[in-house]
Amino acid sequence: MSSQAPAHEDAHEAHHGHSHGHQAGHGTFRSYMAGFVLSVILTAIPFWLVMSGVIASPALTAVLVMGLGAIQIVVHMVFFLHMNTRSEGGWTIMALIFTLIIVAIALSGSLWVMHHLNTNMMPMSPEMMPMSPEMMKNMP
Repeated sequence: MSSQAPAHEDAHEAHHGHSHGHQAGHGTFRSYMAGFVLSVILTAIPFWLVMSGVIASPALTAVLVMGLGAIQIVVHMVFFLHMNTRSEGGWTIMALIFTLIIVAIALSGSLWVMHHLNTNMMPMSPEMMPMSPEMMKNMP
């Protein structure tokens, strides 16, 4: 048997742990349930934060909700996509890092756009509002 992995591995060998360096992560029932419970908790907490209004600052609430959302993405990738440092020669951890970078860019970009839309929208002045009956009476 040579020291190099063959170009094609038998599916039976790969499945039963006789693989030649291309291990894929396999989840157990326990790991799937842990991922499911964490996902439910990480969904319920932001819902509770927003619906109860327990935090007075909307900005802090938004930051917490987005932080918990980013954590939930990592939970899904680790528990359901089985990303770790051992699978596929470490390439899955590179995919995890790439995903974290993309999520950070998307979240910060979304916050930037929402902030600037809120800040730069033209304020409504009384001249631009529909005329009230009192204003109609005072017209020349």
